[in-house]
Amino acid sequence: MRRLICLASALCAVSLHAALAQPAPRGSFVAQPQSTIVPPLPVPAIDEDAPPETFLRAAERALAAGRTEEARSGMEMAQTRLLDRSVPLGQTHIPSDQTPVKLISQALQALDDGDRLTCLRMIQAAIAAAGR
Repeated sequence: MRRLICLASALCAVSLHAALAQPAPRGSFVAQPQSTIVPPLPVPAIDEDAPPETFLRAAERALAAGRTEEARSGMEMAQTRLLDRSVPLGQTHIPSDQTPVKLISQALQALDDGDRLTCLRMIQAAIAAAGR
C-alpha cells in the first residue's frame, strides 16, 4: 500500500511538472508587470531663471504649434515661479490669490478639457497679469 501511495505521488508530481512546462495556449492572458515610471514632460528651451512671462510665452507658442505637453510644462514652470513667496508659519495651506496663478490654473484646466482656445486666452491673460 505504501508503495502504491509513493508511486501515485510521483506520478502526480511528474504530471504537474509536465503541465507547467507547456506554453500558454494562444490568446490566453499572461499578466505582464506594468511600468509605473512616467517619462518627463518636454521642457521649453528656456533658462531656468527666466521670469514667469517667458515660460508663459513659450507655452503659448507650444500650444499654437500643437505641442500640448510642452505647453503644460511651460505653464507649470511659470506657475511655480509665481508661487515663490513668503508665507507665515502655519499658513502654508492657504492657496495663493495671485491673479496670474489663478489664470494659469484655469488654462491648465482648459487644456485638460481639450479646449485649446480657452487655454490660449487664459495664457494671454496670465501674461498680461504677470507683467503688471
